[in-house]
Amino acid sequence: MKVKRLPVDTGISGWNGILPPPDAPEVLRDQVTADWLVIGGGFAGLSAVRRLSQLHPDARIVLLEATRIGEGPTGRNTGFMIDLPHHLTSEGYGGQMARDRKDATANRAAIAFAAEMAEEFGLSQEAFDRPGKINAAASDHGHRHNQDYAQHLANMGEAHEMLDAAQMREITGTSYYQSGLVTPGAGLIQPALYVRSIARGLKSNRVSIYENTPVTHLNRNRDWTARTPGGSVTAPKVIMAVNGHANSFGHFKGRLMHIHLYGSMTRALTPDEVKRLGGDRRWGLTPADPMGSTVRRISGTGGDRIIMRNRFSYDASMQVSAAKVARMARTHDKSFAARFPMLKDVEMEYRWGGRLCLSRNSAPALGEVDEGLFSACCQNGLGVAKGTLHGMLMADLASGERSELLNDVLDQPAPSRLPPEPFASVGAKALLRWSEFKAGREI
Repeated sequence: MKVKRLPVDTGISGWNGILPPPDAPEVLRDQVTADWLVIGGGFAGLSAVRRLSQLHPDARIVLLEATRIGEGPTGRNTGFMIDLPHHLTSEGYGGQMARDRKDATANRAAIAFAAEMAEEFGLSQEAFDRPGKINAAASDHGHRHNQDYAQHLANMGEAHEMLDAAQMREITGTSYYQSGLVTPGAGLIQPALYVRSIARGLKSNRVSIYENTPVTHLNRNRDWTARTPGGSVTAPKVIMAVNGHANSFGHFKGRLMHIHLYGSMTRALTPDEVKRLGGDRRWGLTPADPMGSTVRRISGTGGDRIIMRNRFSYDASMQVSAAKVARMARTHDKSFAARFPMLKDVEMEYRWGGRLCLSRNSAPALGEVDEGLFSACCQNGLGVAKGTLHGMLMADLASGERSELLNDVLDQPAPSRLPPEPFASVGAKALLRWSEFKAGREI
């Protein structure tokens, strides 16, 4: 089977741009045989490799990444490893109570798995940290979202704390926010640094990671063979960790929604600008309204910077133009100026778009989709936690390792079918525009 589309990522992600250049990639230029093949070098793919190496310490494992580790959607993520319910398609993140409790348990298992990798491979606090996060409300309706979500968390028995405007100003340096809802269990990562560090730690004489090596054909005779522009890999079992590009491999047709989100990162702040801003040197805000602005402040490699993330677009082609990124980024400039008037001379250095995969019923695209072919796709907006979770659990499933956690995650419906085109695109775009309009000041 020919792979229909290869990844296209528009703009340079600031997360990757501020890091030192990586070593030259190892590109596949031969025909190799392996015990396991993993396609995709993001959160899911790297976690699958890690878990397989634990379960099969003598196995030969090959990972193929179409671009460079950290350049794709994983390195364009805003870096929240969220443990609690965070449904982007809901009014305020909460869902059905029993399912949310199971989701929190599963997400925490993923965070624990990531923490073990971070410790073993010696990741810095900048790459992986667990300070919690804040749902930030900039309007009355955002504050109501926070109150409703706080009640949902209370009903779940989950720890949380409400912050008032003064406390938010003390943390962020800006008086833009009315309130905040702190949840202590979330992780904050520098996504490009995290995955580049994990990939470096995984490489060994048993684990090979090939970059700039897209799979162009994937076929099965007795075993699976993945062909690339320079070679091929043959293995009896394959884990497909390509998120929305599962469609490009011929799976979950008409069931996955392809969304782009957009990010901008400032240049490094000067010491005077850091002083003018005040507040803490590192923090992360998710919006009280799911359609609002995610904002992070970082300090470390690349200096002190602020990242803005807002605007959604529905893109069935799974790619966007540079002009569209620039158009969306104008909203970032307005949102930044509204929040940080004391930084009026600070420009954005990086602008980018990042692919996201959703299903209509918020279900993942998991399981054995063909004999020996396992899918760890469609993270529904929780790429860090769900990607990690799905990668490790599909490694378990493919290895015959059953658990209550695996059973709970698999005990979800398949992604539901979308309306036919053009109705799916028209309806999704209209819903996104209306939802962004309702978000108002939260953007």
